[in-house]
Amino acid sequence: MVDYSLIQIAIVSAAIILGFWIAAELIMRVLTRITTRAGFSQSQVRSIRDGFRIIWIILAIAGIVRVTGLTSEFTALTISGITGLAITLALQTTLQNMISGVLLFYDNTLRLHDIVEFSGVKGEIIKVSLRSTQIRVENGDIAIVSNTSISNGPLINHTAVKRLTEQVS
Repeated sequence: MVDYSLIQIAIVSAAIILGFWIAAELIMRVLTRITTRAGFSQSQVRSIRDGFRIIWIILAIAGIVRVTGLTSEFTALTISGITGLAITLALQTTLQNMISGVLLFYDNTLRLHDIVEFSGVKGEIIKVSLRSTQIRVENGDIAIVSNTSISNGPLINHTAVKRLTEQVS
């Protein structure tokens, strides 16, 4: 490691932050275009951008620590691991719902306007998003059910019998 003075550390840190910020902005613009074209809602696009923003900040801090030698590689690796574990544990339910949402899309288990019955709730699917599914029940109310709950079942899809039996065959 090079021995830096306080001014050099500030300059190197600013350069690293600027570099990571420019790269992150370019990547976030591409991600925004891709997710918007894929039909994600504005709140989902915003959540993806916020998650990516957290990632680039952590990477920038790790880059500053590594380049300036403010701490050893082992300490930086330990801090990164603990940070990753904390974020994963904090977002565990959200990640489960998002993975379940992707699987529901991929498996064609649910589509808009399907009539489903789940845990005593029967109605029409009006929105399937990454974290939850909205069902309009018979009296007009909207039930919001997490995708993990739907994936864990039992779910009865009254209108998708033909579509789902063709997948099994």
